[in-house]
Amino acid sequence: MRVMQIVFLFFLIVPFVEIYLLLQIGGIVGVLPTVFLVVFTAVLGAWLLRQQGFATWQRFQASLAQGAIPAYEMIEGPILLVGGALLLTPGFFTDAMGFACLIPFTRRKFAKYVIENQLINAQQAGSPFQKPQAKKENVIEGEFKKEE
Repeated sequence: MRVMQIVFLFFLIVPFVEIYLLLQIGGIVGVLPTVFLVVFTAVLGAWLLRQQGFATWQRFQASLAQGAIPAYEMIEGPILLVGGALLLTPGFFTDAMGFACLIPFTRRKFAKYVIENQLINAQQAGSPFQKPQAKKENVIEGEFKKEE
């Protein structure tokens, strides 16, 4: 499947899952505790996002100070951003995905996957900004002069 199809399915399926979970949990614990849980996870997510964001920023600066490339930290930044957005979205399914993005262990696993499987494969395939090079076997070196 292409990325746009996956994103479309995500935006189509997630609201139904969220409504289902809100109705099920609301039926079990009641309306007010459900609203409290949704607000509590948003507040907890904002606090965690701030804490993990500062920690990632400090690791980023430490890597630069040591002269190393902060590859993981550069990938973890957008993962944190997505996790924070998911936690601010009301619902339990998006909260679970958001917490997975904010937990350092799972965030590191996501970053490792992106670096190893996506960036390295893209680098081996060549940059889309580079001009395609002609094959060396079909090139004949020489000079050309037009005579009139």
